[in-house]
Amino acid sequence: MPALHACVHYIDAFTDRSGRLLAWLALSMALVTALIVVLRYGFNIGSIMAQEAVIYMHGSLFMLGTAYALKTGAHVRVDIFYRSFSPRAQAWVNSLGSIVFLLPLCAFICFVSWNYVAESWTIREISPEPGGIPAVFLLKSLIPLMAFNLFLQGLAETLRSALVLVEEQPDG
Repeated sequence: MPALHACVHYIDAFTDRSGRLLAWLALSMALVTALIVVLRYGFNIGSIMAQEAVIYMHGSLFMLGTAYALKTGAHVRVDIFYRSFSPRAQAWVNSLGSIVFLLPLCAFICFVSWNYVAESWTIREISPEPGGIPAVFLLKSLIPLMAFNLFLQGLAETLRSALVLVEEQPDG
Protein backbone atom coordinates (compact mmCIF):
# COMPACT_ATOMS: atom_id res chain seq x y z
CA MET A 1 0.00 0.00 0.00
CA PRO A 2 2.88 2.48 0.27
CA ALA A 3 2.82 2.88 -3.52
CA LEU A 4 -0.84 3.90 -3.42
CA HIS A 5 -0.17 6.35 -0.60
CA ALA A 6 2.70 7.84 -2.61
CA CYS A 7 0.56 8.12 -5.75
CA VAL A 8 -2.21 9.89 -3.85
CA HIS A 9 0.37 12.18 -2.20
CA TYR A 10 1.97 13.21 -5.50
CA ILE A 11 -1.34 13.89 -7.23
CA ASP A 12 -2.56 15.87 -4.21
CA ALA A 13 0.68 17.87 -4.12
CA PHE A 14 0.40 18.70 -7.83
CA THR A 15 -3.25 19.73 -7.44
CA ASP A 16 -2.50 21.77 -4.34
CA ARG A 17 0.35 23.68 -6.00
CA SER A 18 -1.74 24.27 -9.12
CA GLY A 19 -4.66 25.53 -7.05
CA ARG A 20 -2.51 27.90 -5.02
CA LEU A 21 -0.95 29.25 -8.20
CA LEU A 22 -4.39 29.72 -9.73
CA ALA A 23 -5.46 31.76 -6.70
CA TRP A 24 -3.08 34.46 -7.89
CA LEU A 25 -4.97 34.49 -11.17
CA ALA A 26 -8.08 35.64 -9.31
CA LEU A 27 -6.14 38.61 -7.94
CA SER A 28 -4.76 39.39 -11.40
CA MET A 29 -8.25 39.20 -12.84
CA ALA A 30 -9.53 41.71 -10.27
CA LEU A 31 -6.64 44.09 -10.91
CA VAL A 32 -7.03 43.97 -14.69
CA THR A 33 -10.80 44.52 -14.32
CA ALA A 34 -10.15 47.56 -12.11
CA LEU A 35 -7.65 48.85 -14.66
CA ILE A 36 -10.19 48.42 -17.48
CA VAL A 37 -12.78 50.42 -15.52
CA VAL A 38 -10.33 53.22 -14.66
CA LEU A 39 -9.09 53.47 -18.24
CA ARG A 40 -12.58 53.40 -19.73
CA TYR A 41 -14.35 55.79 -17.38
CA GLY A 42 -11.40 57.89 -16.23
CA PHE A 43 -9.53 58.31 -19.50
CA ASN A 44 -12.04 57.14 -22.15
CA ILE A 45 -9.62 54.41 -23.29
CA GLY A 46 -10.96 50.98 -24.17
CA SER A 47 -9.09 47.77 -24.83
CA ILE A 48 -10.66 44.66 -26.31
CA MET A 49 -7.47 42.74 -25.54
CA ALA A 50 -7.66 43.66 -21.84
CA GLN A 51 -11.32 42.66 -21.69
CA GLU A 52 -10.58 39.35 -23.37
CA ALA A 53 -7.65 38.83 -20.99
CA VAL A 54 -10.13 38.91 -18.10
CA ILE A 55 -12.30 36.36 -19.91
CA TYR A 56 -9.24 34.15 -20.53
CA MET A 57 -8.18 34.43 -16.89
CA HIS A 58 -11.70 33.59 -15.71
CA GLY A 59 -11.87 30.61 -18.04
CA SER A 60 -8.46 29.42 -16.87
CA LEU A 61 -9.41 29.83 -13.21
CA PHE A 62 -12.66 27.94 -13.67
CA MET A 63 -11.34 25.15 -15.90
CA LEU A 64 -8.05 24.50 -14.12
CA GLY A 65 -9.53 25.02 -10.66
CA THR A 66 -11.92 22.06 -10.88
CA ALA A 67 -9.35 19.55 -9.63
CA TYR A 68 -8.47 21.81 -6.68
CA ALA A 69 -12.17 22.20 -5.88
CA LEU A 70 -12.54 18.42 -5.85
CA LYS A 71 -9.48 18.00 -3.62
CA THR A 72 -10.66 20.57 -1.08
CA GLY A 73 -14.31 19.48 -1.10
CA ALA A 74 -15.49 22.78 -2.60
CA HIS A 75 -17.61 21.06 -5.25
CA VAL A 76 -21.37 20.67 -4.97
CA ARG A 77 -22.43 17.63 -2.99
CA VAL A 78 -25.93 16.69 -1.91
CA ASP A 79 -24.96 15.53 1.54
CA ILE A 80 -28.28 15.15 3.33
CA PHE A 81 -27.41 11.53 4.04
CA TYR A 82 -23.70 11.50 3.23
CA ARG A 83 -22.62 13.57 6.24
CA SER A 84 -24.16 11.07 8.64
CA PHE A 85 -22.42 8.09 6.99
CA SER A 86 -19.43 6.38 8.61
CA PRO A 87 -16.01 6.99 7.01
CA ARG A 88 -16.23 3.56 5.31
CA ALA A 89 -19.68 4.30 3.89
CA GLN A 90 -18.44 7.68 2.67
CA ALA A 91 -15.48 5.91 1.06
CA TRP A 92 -17.88 3.58 -0.75
CA VAL A 93 -19.96 6.51 -2.01
CA ASN A 94 -16.85 8.41 -3.11
CA SER A 95 -15.33 5.37 -4.83
CA LEU A 96 -18.47 4.40 -6.68
CA GLY A 97 -19.26 7.99 -7.60
CA SER A 98 -15.79 8.48 -9.04
CA ILE A 99 -15.68 5.16 -10.88
CA VAL A 100 -19.21 5.36 -12.28
CA PHE A 101 -19.55 9.10 -12.93
CA LEU A 102 -16.44 11.27 -12.55
CA LEU A 103 -13.71 9.28 -14.29
CA PRO A 104 -15.88 8.30 -17.30
CA LEU A 105 -17.09 11.90 -17.61
CA CYS A 106 -13.50 13.17 -17.69
CA ALA A 107 -12.57 10.60 -20.33
CA PHE A 108 -15.65 11.56 -22.36
CA ILE A 109 -14.85 15.29 -22.19
CA CYS A 110 -11.28 14.63 -23.26
CA PHE A 111 -12.40 12.40 -26.14
CA VAL A 112 -15.15 14.73 -27.37
CA SER A 113 -13.07 17.91 -27.14
CA TRP A 114 -9.94 16.55 -28.79
CA ASN A 115 -10.92 17.24 -32.44
CA TYR A 116 -12.48 20.58 -31.49
CA VAL A 117 -9.21 21.71 -29.92
CA ALA A 118 -7.08 20.16 -32.68
CA GLU A 119 -9.02 22.09 -35.34
CA SER A 120 -8.51 25.29 -33.40
CA TRP A 121 -4.76 24.62 -33.24
CA THR A 122 -4.64 23.71 -36.94
CA ILE A 123 -6.01 27.08 -37.99
CA ARG A 124 -4.39 28.93 -35.05
CA GLU A 125 -7.80 30.34 -34.19
CA ILE A 126 -7.82 34.00 -33.20
CA SER A 127 -10.33 36.33 -31.65
CA PRO A 128 -13.05 37.53 -34.00
CA GLU A 129 -12.82 40.98 -32.40
CA PRO A 130 -10.41 43.55 -33.86
CA GLY A 131 -7.65 44.04 -31.32
CA GLY A 132 -8.54 40.83 -29.50
CA ILE A 133 -6.18 38.15 -28.26
CA PRO A 134 -4.87 36.10 -31.20
CA ALA A 135 -4.82 32.84 -29.22
CA VAL A 136 -8.30 31.35 -28.90
CA PHE A 137 -6.69 27.97 -29.56
CA LEU A 138 -4.83 28.24 -26.24
CA LEU A 139 -8.05 28.92 -24.35
CA LYS A 140 -9.75 25.95 -26.01
CA SER A 141 -6.81 23.76 -24.98
CA LEU A 142 -7.98 24.15 -21.40
CA ILE A 143 -10.92 21.81 -22.08
CA PRO A 144 -8.97 18.54 -22.37
CA LEU A 145 -6.43 19.84 -19.84
CA MET A 146 -9.25 20.38 -17.34
CA ALA A 147 -10.53 16.88 -17.99
CA PHE A 148 -7.05 15.41 -17.49
CA ASN A 149 -6.42 17.32 -14.24
CA LEU A 150 -9.84 16.41 -12.90
CA PHE A 151 -9.29 12.78 -13.90
CA LEU A 152 -6.00 12.72 -12.00
CA GLN A 153 -7.55 14.19 -8.87
CA GLY A 154 -10.55 11.87 -9.24
CA LEU A 155 -8.12 8.97 -9.39
CA ALA A 156 -6.43 10.21 -6.22
CA GLU A 157 -9.80 10.50 -4.47
CA THR A 158 -10.74 6.99 -5.59
CA LEU A 159 -7.44 5.57 -4.37
CA ARG A 160 -7.81 7.43 -1.06
CA SER A 161 -11.26 5.91 -0.62
CA ALA A 162 -9.92 2.47 -1.57
CA LEU A 163 -7.26 2.81 1.11
CA VAL A 164 -9.96 3.57 3.68
CA LEU A 165 -11.88 0.49 2.55
CA VAL A 166 -8.86 -1.82 2.59
CA GLU A 167 -7.50 -0.77 5.97
CA GLU A 168 -8.84 -2.80 8.87
CA GLN A 169 -10.60 -0.13 10.88
CA PRO A 170 -13.96 -0.26 12.56
CA ASP A 171 -16.75 2.00 11.31
CA GLY A 172 -17.26 5.16 13.21
